[in-house]
Amino acid sequence: MKLFRFLVSRLREHPLARIGPGLITGVADDDPSGIATYSQAGARFGLDMLWTMPLAYPMMSAIQSLCARIGRVTGRGLAANIKEAFPPVVLQSVVLLLLVANTLNIAADVAAMGEVAELVTGIDRHLMTALFVFGTLLLQVFVPYHRYVFFLKWLTLSLLAYAAVLFTVHVPWALVAQRTFLPHFGTGPDAAAVIVGVFGTTISPYLFFWQASEEVEEMQKEPADPPLASTPAKAVEELRRIRWDTWSGMLYSDLTAWFIMLATAVTLHVAGIREIETAAQAASALRPLAGEFAYLLFALGILGVGFIGVPVLAGSGAYALSEALGWNEGLERKAKDAKGFYGIIALSVLVALVIQYSPVSPMKALFWSAVINGVIAVPLMAVILILATKRSVMGEFTASRPILALGWIATLVMSAASVRMFIPD
Repeated sequence: MKLFRFLVSRLREHPLARIGPGLITGVADDDPSGIATYSQAGARFGLDMLWTMPLAYPMMSAIQSLCARIGRVTGRGLAANIKEAFPPVVLQSVVLLLLVANTLNIAADVAAMGEVAELVTGIDRHLMTALFVFGTLLLQVFVPYHRYVFFLKWLTLSLLAYAAVLFTVHVPWALVAQRTFLPHFGTGPDAAAVIVGVFGTTISPYLFFWQASEEVEEMQKEPADPPLASTPAKAVEELRRIRWDTWSGMLYSDLTAWFIMLATAVTLHVAGIREIETAAQAASALRPLAGEFAYLLFALGILGVGFIGVPVLAGSGAYALSEALGWNEGLERKAKDAKGFYGIIALSVLVALVIQYSPVSPMKALFWSAVINGVIAVPLMAVILILATKRSVMGEFTASRPILALGWIATLVMSAASVRMFIPD
């Protein structure tokens, strides 16, 4: 026990322990359903989709940094700010669609975790899925945020597994560099659908709500830290931290997605395996091609990010609805003090668990989650950009023109992707 306490105390002093919400948000972006999308891109198109990641990076970073800025300046989450600045129908529509999309996404994520666990341990996937669901739920409900987030940050290291896979296979690095920075891709409906999927997975509405609310959680630690609107003297330091935290967290996420695409491109695509529907299927297919070690790395990475992605999905919906209804909210609160907030989290993951035992396919759930996210992403991004320019919301800390320009470019790209989603092949 003394050794455990000593190790925990040393880990708390590590620089990683001081990194803010940007890192966890970035890693949650590479959840098991995201891994499935990136694996599909690499398996189907080889190296030809690598260019999507350098393009996505500045756009996702811009939007997430604006969300963090709104939370830190106002001391309120995204939903609470939308409630104050826009008509009720805007908030009601966004929150309802967000809750449905998040629940469907959780269903796909926990199904992937169960499949991977069955591959590694041989234990029935449905049993493992139930264990994961109740495990993440108990952690969120009974472990205070300041302790829970400490372990979430260390779980982010699981993403390094996808970089490690590349050391077990042959990689044509010159061609990789060319395909990363000089786009080369088909114009057919299959390529367009995968591009839409990649951008839709990378820039997701649930991440917007989560990062703004986690900035508020960070402020409410002991001793409490007032919003920048009331303590402008700390603005330079805090806004610099947000920029560094968010852009580095998104870079980690973006590089991981690139590693996943590359790993599946140089293994599955080269071997002629072009159809990948789930992250577990990608891990299983790697086994005979890249060896047992690469397979285990890929599989364990899926489990690691699942333990981050599921709480973020459930938590973001709970923050949004609680703020909309004026309920007590926050992972730092005890369950008895925020019954509605924790009730939403519990309902989300339990409905996702029920889907595992229903005729609804988890992949169908993921499809509808992507459709709903496509519907709400563009108007929500526009709302975020408007909030970031409102002096009535941000005071003297409105966003700068360069970051706003990146945000509007991201909104246009996501708009084109969303429209393409509804055009028949």
